[in-house]
Amino acid sequence: MLTPYVPYPPSSGGQIRTYNLLKYLSKKHEITLVALYKKSSEKKYYEHLKRYCKNIYLCRRPRKPWQFDIIAKTAFSFLPFLIVRNFSSEAKKVVADLLKTNKFDVIHAETFYIMPHIPKTNIPILLVEQTIEYEVYRHYINSLFPFIRAIFSVDIMKLKKWERHFWRKATLVATVSKADQKNIKKLEPYIKTVIIPNGAGDEMFVKKLALKNLEKPLILFQGNFYWLQNVEAANFLINKIYPKLLKVLPNVKIIVSGQNATKIKSLRQKNLQVVDIDSDDIDTVKKQYHKASLFIAPIYGPGGTRLKILAAMASGVPIVSTKIGLEGLGIKDNYHALIANDADEFVNKIVFILNNNQKYEQIRKNAYFLAKKNYSWSNIAHKLEIVYKNIKNYEDRD
Repeated sequence: MLTPYVPYPPSSGGQIRTYNLLKYLSKKHEITLVALYKKSSEKKYYEHLKRYCKNIYLCRRPRKPWQFDIIAKTAFSFLPFLIVRNFSSEAKKVVADLLKTNKFDVIHAETFYIMPHIPKTNIPILLVEQTIEYEVYRHYINSLFPFIRAIFSVDIMKLKKWERHFWRKATLVATVSKADQKNIKKLEPYIKTVIIPNGAGDEMFVKKLALKNLEKPLILFQGNFYWLQNVEAANFLINKIYPKLLKVLPNVKIIVSGQNATKIKSLRQKNLQVVDIDSDDIDTVKKQYHKASLFIAPIYGPGGTRLKILAAMASGVPIVSTKIGLEGLGIKDNYHALIANDADEFVNKIVFILNNNQKYEQIRKNAYFLAKKNYSWSNIAHKLEIVYKNIKNYEDRD
């Protein structure tokens, strides 16, 4: 298994996904993990991972993205920034040596930009696309000034070209949602695809749905603010939703929390709090979900499925989100969650559910049982095991 990050602590989406898959897959399989790290301090997490992996190789990648050599190589080559920034010559050598000296049944690559580390091989490759990257970055640059947008558009074109290239190189491409699978098929109709969804961590599932104090509601938005979609969502919440909500719910308290939350500029108000959480502080994340009365997700960026949404479902916290934020999860509006697509709709839906105890209980129960049924990591790992066993059947292309 190859990952462009160390899959511990389980704090960002990719780390949560890989850590939980390792935990369950290791019960029946021998796993060799090759993971990239930015900081030497990440090597300490080796001890947390070795219980699940037969062998672990931690390989250095560039610590900071905006280095001269990375920018220069991106500018004067056909490679996009995302590949250059995440390339490790050490990892490429490690993988080549491992394939020469070991017999593996399958190569599991998490994200397309880890694929350049894999040499030509006859071993089946499962490429997992946690999101369609070029769509994410294209959405982001649309918000920039036209001159800057033009510069970045060149990189988006390269990103799309190489993302498609590695889809074709893989034996089988896994997506985390039907929406992403459909988008890949539009571009590359002949490649083989399968859905291996994201899940909610075991620690997030509450044993029972506790009573909530809706007289003094606590509204939560939790995210990793190294990701563009979460920064955009937090700013929309603070600048667009919060001022309107405060006029109709003066007792409401809003918490925006997550890694790199210092990036979020907020108003100085007693009922609005921005909390920066260390990457390994899983207990704080868990406590915030379990204390929250409501989870809101004004997400407008495309791609993947949102682990933050799954965590809220597992925690028994009702959700108000955009349609894009809930995409790919099989969620029905007004049954598992409430959908809102602008600031006024968010305010109206928040007020509605906090003032309607019957609907509040109904929605969180429906969402909780949906998460139990479809989004537990044990079930997801079992689906992945079936894919591993059958992957050779995908080698003959149409």
